[in-house]
Amino acid sequence: MSSMRLNRRAALGLGGGVVAVGALATAGVELRGPYRPTPGLPHGGWDPGQAAGDYPIGRHLVELGRTFRVLHDGVPVWWSSTGVLAAGRGGLDWVDVHGHFSRHRRLDALWVDVVCRTATLTSPEELLLIGVLGVRGGEHLPWRMTLRSAGDVLDVDVSVPGTDLVVLRSDLARDEGVHGLGEQFTDFDLRGRQVVLVTREQGVGRGKQPLTVLSEQTKGAGGSPTTTYAPMPALVTDALRGLAWEQDEVAEVDLRGDRLDVGVWSDRIRGHWRTAATPGELVRTPHDALPAWTGEGAIISLQGGTDEVRRKLAALDGARIAGVWVQDWVGRRTTNFGSRLWWTWELDRQHYPGWEELVAELTARDIRVLTYVNPFVVDPGEKPGGVRRNLYQEALARDFLVGHPGGGPYVLDQDGFNASLVDLTNPAAYAWFAEVLAALPGTGGWMADFGESLPFDAVLHDGDPRELHNRWPQLWEELNTSVRGPEDFVFHRSAWRGSRAPHWAGDQLMSWDRHDGMASALLGILAGGVSGLPVNHTDVGGYTSLPQAVIRTRRDAELLLRWSEWSVWSPVLRTHEGNRPEENAQVYDADVAPGFAQQTRVFAELASYRAGVVADEVPAMRHCWLEAPGTGAARRDDQYFFGRSFLVAPVLEPGKGGRDVALPPGRWVLVWTGEEFDGDRVVRIRSLVGQPPVLHRAEDAAAAGIAARIRLL
Repeated sequence: MSSMRLNRRAALGLGGGVVAVGALATAGVELRGPYRPTPGLPHGGWDPGQAAGDYPIGRHLVELGRTFRVLHDGVPVWWSSTGVLAAGRGGLDWVDVHGHFSRHRRLDALWVDVVCRTATLTSPEELLLIGVLGVRGGEHLPWRMTLRSAGDVLDVDVSVPGTDLVVLRSDLARDEGVHGLGEQFTDFDLRGRQVVLVTREQGVGRGKQPLTVLSEQTKGAGGSPTTTYAPMPALVTDALRGLAWEQDEVAEVDLRGDRLDVGVWSDRIRGHWRTAATPGELVRTPHDALPAWTGEGAIISLQGGTDEVRRKLAALDGARIAGVWVQDWVGRRTTNFGSRLWWTWELDRQHYPGWEELVAELTARDIRVLTYVNPFVVDPGEKPGGVRRNLYQEALARDFLVGHPGGGPYVLDQDGFNASLVDLTNPAAYAWFAEVLAALPGTGGWMADFGESLPFDAVLHDGDPRELHNRWPQLWEELNTSVRGPEDFVFHRSAWRGSRAPHWAGDQLMSWDRHDGMASALLGILAGGVSGLPVNHTDVGGYTSLPQAVIRTRRDAELLLRWSEWSVWSPVLRTHEGNRPEENAQVYDADVAPGFAQQTRVFAELASYRAGVVADEVPAMRHCWLEAPGTGAARRDDQYFFGRSFLVAPVLEPGKGGRDVALPPGRWVLVWTGEEFDGDRVVRIRSLVGQPPVLHRAEDAAAAGIAARIRLL
């Protein structure tokens, strides 16, 4: 995405072999990749032993019979007929190619047969189970499970001492869809997949061929349908039950059969089964508020120096602009790849002469200025003009950098230069870097990039990197939050449990496809919304373009405008120039600017409605399952609700003047024309560029008023 970092988008430098690898992929030759699924665990046995019986705790009833079953107010929330637990010994060996982490799993021993020895009611709300895990003729392991009823929540604490992997197991009903696990850029229903929860680069291609094969074979950067910057240890199902857990270690969630296996690489799992009356209640997530100004206009990505920012901004006459995002405020460096950023975290006055005057001009127009930062520091020895303050040398001298097991700082290759992570587990380093962030020169906030790069063999001031790798994005978020002003918009890419900040959906290709293009951005936002990321948006137009033959990817005016028109119906409308600005359509181009300016006016008209949507703890952009469960609309991944009032059906294919929309029951009104449709059916709706199919409920008077005002713009 935004830091012009090649190792995030390693395929940007793809060279020879395109045609050869492309031919292999086209011919159906599958090259084995590092993300291939590992074998699933076998079914086990369940024996309640002398503990057989029913045990009421609070509003839950635990039934220990032929099947392990827990009910909440009479409704099953957790059940298993073939073993409720499993455990293993082994480990994970990691390969890190520029942040693209892939694993090799070793299972040296496995226990799947569960015997319960005792069940003790320790209080009216709590049950303690003790038993053994075993295999025939083999070693037996003791286990303990505490079940505690807390209203709609069943707290589960399971420990199996002496193991490396503990697996919580549950049966799934035949048609029980499973959703969430963070930003998953694939089908909303994850049944049939194995998902490894590790924060990492999402990859280039992610299944789109021949690009993925080529990216993986040349740069280790292809990714898979489930690689993501923002995994979350939380899922929900169509049976209105949800499971979240507290361990930060890597987890493996297997949904390939008739059961749910959640395996955490720890000897303990502390989880929470939750039930609710509606899907919306099931996924409520507290989060930070957005500054009001972010809803009043677009945040425009502009760069290239002081004069270029002024020139590009002038081309957007008539647009409603709330902010200008200047990612290259630190200056640019030249590598074999091309233009990159200097991660020195101080203003480059050669690149931006008269910065203060520029900021003052924009402030006078009520336009905020946003910048960019990430958790790395670099040696600026070759930077033209030098630096006033060498943060790398300061951090090195004070032992503030993440260490290498061989000694010294952990130097991470950025494919053209080296960088090192500030050690966020060191209180002194944390406070030092907080001062650096507090001094950023913008007036409206910044992009807080990265967070997923901590090596699994790093040496830290405090803690085990195997436990802290997934936690690192949250430490980075907490640091940024500690210095963020009340009117600052600070948005993140990587995430883990406990996040409260706004996010964006990573780095998509400048393409239409659902593997890694525009359609995938929508998928990621919808999945993230039901697993702890309720306020999310996308780089309008995507980030990655590729110039090579066979895999060439380029953004034209149609893609940019179609991407912007559904981003209007989201928490934030923010553009990105991309990794090759000169080769791709931009919102300030003559053939794009008028249409984009119109979209910014629609966005601004929604400001009051959007504020209410974002304030809600239900995701702002809602899969139809949240608002219309059990309907045909709930089975569609290519449309969504923005709040409760508006149904949005983005045009996700080029050259299309319309698309099919699955309407929930009721009467529906097309925003742009006032035309009414009967619901509970699929209708074909015409769509001019700039007017995606957006409808509201006919009885929703407030939405009707908004639509009437939009038609007058």
